[in-house]
This record gives sequence, structure tokens and C-alpha cells, in this order.
Amino acid sequence: MCILAGIFTAVWLTGRRWAARGGRREDIADVAIWAVPFGILGGRLYHVVTDPELYFAAGRQPLHALYIWDGGLGIPGAVALGAVGAFLGCRRRGIRLSDFADAAAPGLVLAQAIGRWGNYFNQELFGRPTDLPWALYIDPAHRPADSVSVALYHPTFLYESLWDLGIVALLLWLDGRYHRRLRRGRLFACYVLAYTAGRAWIEALRIDHANHFLGLRLNDYVSLVLFTGALVYLIATRRPRPSDNAPYADVEDEEKAMTPVATGVSGRDGV
Repeated sequence: MCILAGIFTAVWLTGRRWAARGGRREDIADVAIWAVPFGILGGRLYHVVTDPELYFAAGRQPLHALYIWDGGLGIPGAVALGAVGAFLGCRRRGIRLSDFADAAAPGLVLAQAIGRWGNYFNQELFGRPTDLPWALYIDPAHRPADSVSVALYHPTFLYESLWDLGIVALLLWLDGRYHRRLRRGRLFACYVLAYTAGRAWIEALRIDHANHFLGLRLNDYVSLVLFTGALVYLIATRRPRPSDNAPYADVEDEEKAMTPVATGVSGRDGV
């Protein structure tokens, strides 16, 4: 339910941003029809592939890999496969994927902030034990086996939700102040940079099951790769193009505008 609430909020915000930049608001709902199912599938696949022992080890129930209501949706996988769905939807509507990504970035991270509250209701993905005033009480049935007697833990879901809300504010501010410089997917790249930076310190607090390599959780390596890729993209696209000043346009309209037209002079000029 938290994920669904996040999705509807993201579609609403993205639609407003798209319309404000000259796009058709109904385009966003049409693209979401493709992006959302792909995103949910991608999130679940990422979780299952990175933690297969939770479902396919001896004594486990492989059928539980389909129980998305029990938690287990990886954000990197959701964004990656959701982008594939968005590409298909954008292609059908004749709009640029990079423009859609920039319009969707604040709504996407806002959806993540809302969706994270599902971890609270499922009592999952919390952090190390703590006695801080905002510590989260976890029922005995959901506590780690090695600390059943400990009741209070870091609410890492809350940390990430607040971090995501900060990213929403940052992206909206950047888009308002540097809109002409943050086209062609550059605002989306800023979202990736900010999110993965926050995910790094949040992962350091989490104690849920995760595969480790060289002392780091798998998600740390994924965040590092994504952070580096986003940074490289921002550097590679730092030079503006004339089209960066134009409102969002259909790909077909843009192609028509760029197609050379044979012209000539008739009548007295004698062509």
C-alpha cells in the first residue's frame, strides 16, 4: 500500500512538471502504465537475484519469491527495469526518454520516501541496536537471532525516507535555478548521485541479511557503480546544446524541425 501511494504521488507530481514544460499531461499516465509494472518486476528480481539463498536454499520455499507483500523490492532493480518500461512508453508516445527522466526524477524519489514506510509496518530493514530517543521498537518475532533480547534499533527506513525528501527539495531547487543546464537527463543524474551517496551511509547502519564482498554489502558496490556512472554522465554532457532551451517536445516534432527542407526562389529571381 505504501508503494502504491508512492506511485500515485509520483505520477501526479511528474504530470504537473511535464505540463509546466509544454508537454501533454496525459503522456505521463500512459508512460507509467509501462514503467510501473516493469519497475515492480525489476525490484523483485533484484532482490531475489542478490539474495537467492532466502528462497532457493535447502529448507526454503521458492514460491515465496513471488510474495512481494512480504517485502523485498530492490530500488536499483526497480529503477533499472522501470527505465526499460519508460523507454517503451516514451517510444509509443513519441517523447524523449531523457526529458521524461528529468521530469520524473523528483516524483520518483518522493515515491521512494513514501514507499520506505512499508518497512516500518513490516518491521524490516532496520539498523543496529541503539538507545537514541528516536530508536525503533521491534517485536521479538522480527529481531535478529543474535540479539533477541534487544528491543530498540536504528530506524534506517526513516533515515532513508528523510534523505529522499531532502533530495526532492534539492532537485526542485536545482531545476528551478539551473533548468537550462540540467536537461538531457542531467537532473536525473543528480538524483542518482544524491540517492546513492545517502544509501552508502544508510547501508553502513543496516543489519538485515545481505551478501558481503571484501567487507562491504553488495548494495554498496551497486551504489558506487551508479554514483560513478552518473558523475561521468554529468561531466560528459556539461556543454549545453541549443535544444536545451526549448520546451519539452515530441520526438517526431523535433525530427521534423531538424529535417532539411529544399527551398528555392521563384518568379523574377529566376530559379
